[in-house]
Amino acid sequence: MNPCRNNEIADAVMRTLRQYFHDLDGEKPVAIYDMVMKCTEKSLLQFVLERVGENQSSAAQLLGINRNTLRRKLTEYGLL
Repeated sequence: MNPCRNNEIADAVMRTLRQYFHDLDGEKPVAIYDMVMKCTEKSLLQFVLERVGENQSSAAQLLGINRNTLRRKLTEYGLL
């Protein structure tokens, strides 16, 4: 079973992508996967960091990733 099937986050992504394609008005999209992943990952990192009071160890634990991976991603998105 797909854990995102009836998920509000998945629904929000679908609505946003529908609007994105509508707004393209016939233009051909490029690199959609990278665009979606970068936008959602950055927002996720920002939200979690705010939630844990900017504590990177707690954020990494909450995200289920290594703290070094978190720091790399934070640097990549200009969040440090």
